[in-house]
Amino acid sequence: MNSITFKNKTAKSILNLAALSICLFLGHIMFAQTDTATEAQGELSFENETIDYGVIAHNADGERTFKFENTGNAPIVISKVKTSCGCTVPTYPKQAILPGEKGEIKVHYATNRVGVFSKTLTVMSNAAEGNKALKIKGEVLKEVQ
Repeated sequence: MNSITFKNKTAKSILNLAALSICLFLGHIMFAQTDTATEAQGELSFENETIDYGVIAHNADGERTFKFENTGNAPIVISKVKTSCGCTVPTYPKQAILPGEKGEIKVHYATNRVGVFSKTLTVMSNAAEGNKALKIKGEVLKEVQ
């Protein structure tokens, strides 16, 4: 009778060990999937974060372009581009930028304003770093009479 009891205890121990191993394995897989899902984020990588217009003529072409790429592993949606002045008007993509895709944010500065300028554009998106500050600067000369 002792040998039967011993075999049953051994079998129960083996089953318990197998069940515990399966639970640990499944828990690890679920944790790994959750961890991977939280790491999926887009990342905006700009060619330049500052555009220097240099010295330009009064009423010259005030449009410039910030070029970027989504170097992350999730789509990016730009919700808004806020400017520090009404003299600066941005145009940006409204659709999602997928990983590996490139895009542009165009900015038009009102060059009818004479003098030195320095303005900030704040790109608001779901990218990893959140808000991104871009800058434009330059000087508009007086109109030659």
